[in-house]
Amino acid sequence: MPETLIITLAQLNQKVGDLAANAAAMLAVRERAEGSDLIVYPELQLIGYPPEDLIQKPALIERAAIALDALAAATADGGPAMLVGSVFVRDGALHNGVALLDQGKVAAVRFKVELPNYGTFDEKRYFLPGPLPEPVPFRGAMLGLPICEDIWHAPVCRHLAEQGAEIFICINGSPYEIDKDELRIEGVAKRRAIDTGIPLVFVNRVGGQDEVVFDGASFVVGPEGALWTQLPDWEEAIVDTVWEKSGSRWRCQPGVVCELAEHPEDIYCAMVLALRDYVNTNRFPGVVLGLSGGIDSAICAAIAVDALGPERVWCVMMPSAYTSAESLEDAEACAKMLGVRLDTIPIVPAVDAFAEMLAPTFEGRSPDLTEENLQSRIRGTTLMALSNKFGPMLVTTGNKSEMSVGYATIYGDMNGGYNPLKDAYKTTVFAISRWRNAARPKIGLGPEGMVMPERIITKPPSAELRPDQKDSDSLPDYAVLDSILLGLVEHEKSVDQLVAEGFDHATVARIERLLNVAEYKRRQAPPGVKLGMRNFGRDRRYPITHGFRTA
Repeated sequence: MPETLIITLAQLNQKVGDLAANAAAMLAVRERAEGSDLIVYPELQLIGYPPEDLIQKPALIERAAIALDALAAATADGGPAMLVGSVFVRDGALHNGVALLDQGKVAAVRFKVELPNYGTFDEKRYFLPGPLPEPVPFRGAMLGLPICEDIWHAPVCRHLAEQGAEIFICINGSPYEIDKDELRIEGVAKRRAIDTGIPLVFVNRVGGQDEVVFDGASFVVGPEGALWTQLPDWEEAIVDTVWEKSGSRWRCQPGVVCELAEHPEDIYCAMVLALRDYVNTNRFPGVVLGLSGGIDSAICAAIAVDALGPERVWCVMMPSAYTSAESLEDAEACAKMLGVRLDTIPIVPAVDAFAEMLAPTFEGRSPDLTEENLQSRIRGTTLMALSNKFGPMLVTTGNKSEMSVGYATIYGDMNGGYNPLKDAYKTTVFAISRWRNAARPKIGLGPEGMVMPERIITKPPSAELRPDQKDSDSLPDYAVLDSILLGLVEHEKSVDQLVAEGFDHATVARIERLLNVAEYKRRQAPPGVKLGMRNFGRDRRYPITHGFRTA
């Protein structure tokens, strides 16, 4: 009979710093994994990822070592071994590593070599790289244990192959980005497998952690590049893979191959899962948000309902003297479609009170942006009062286009604890709104069918802070604006480069100026889920005060 191994892929969520809960979740998987030889968990699963400066607390390191020993002791029963990611101290240096726990002890430890230090990653701030790792013998197989970034470069896998590795098992904390699932498989994993002739297991976590969200989507690829197993995205999954050795090579029997969410469902699921985990992990009873009758607040309400269920979402319409009857109708219809509570709290009395209070000081001055911003700040204060009094977290609803150019009121509509749209340009908001009106996300708790009136999507966007106001009064068409912002923000292009691509010089120069002067607002904005390759905060870290311009 051929040699066989059953390797269980445990695609799990986690809570940063909660060692007891993370360990208990791993042991619960082990109790259910009867017949498995080895259970594989994601990167740093014991302490959670990314731990950021929490990793600098000596107490966390000490307790992680104790918890790892306890996990190792649990394997003394002769059942499945476990591959557990954690932190390790060797010769005074801190390492990101993986431990093989088997037969009641820590049987082997390997350290991460390639430490990412770009975008959301700051691993060189905390860890030292390990040496090129040697394979680990396990029940008749030689396991190569690269860790996450180690497979994005060739040397680690090539070294392991030269040293006799027969199966690569790569644990990961790989955050979601648009189109990243294809990049992981086609651009990275298959290249390593084909280059070395060795099958590769890729185990990723799932769930939200502040501004990053992990999509799971773990997989196994063969040495010829075939996709042998594909776990689902956006949900936990525990899947056994069956391996057989024929001659000198191990092969995985064909397993489940799940279809991954296509665009733009993937973006929508990222928003839903990130908000769900942020609210639940931080123990908020639910959320409250302003429902204006516009597209941004409508899609945020839909995201919240899909994340938490309609009973945990409270919407508030706060009409002013400039709120149209159309907006009132659309907000009410949207709330009914979603099945959420909708209260109406007019802000006119507060606007009048501020006008009277400020009249002596403002005497001789014509109304301007100040009076518009006061309306937004009154709404923000009203929503924060509800949050303080009743406990739900305030969801803010500004999109990336607005946040890029400062088309938002600090201490007003920027108030809130979390923003699902923070990294979504306005054109993305339109796309996911149309998609959600026609489909329901696989992880959603909201209703089937439409979640907002079609008119919300098709009517011209407006802040409704003055008579007949439209976003187009102050900004280019969103298709043009977003194309310019993609160049300036994601690709760091100059004004001249964008002009050479066909954009108007005056428009691009104006947008660059607005982008620069709004940095102070973005520093004070609530967190929001990262979707693209350069979100504000974790990826794009500009000084508030600087004098460089490209125009």
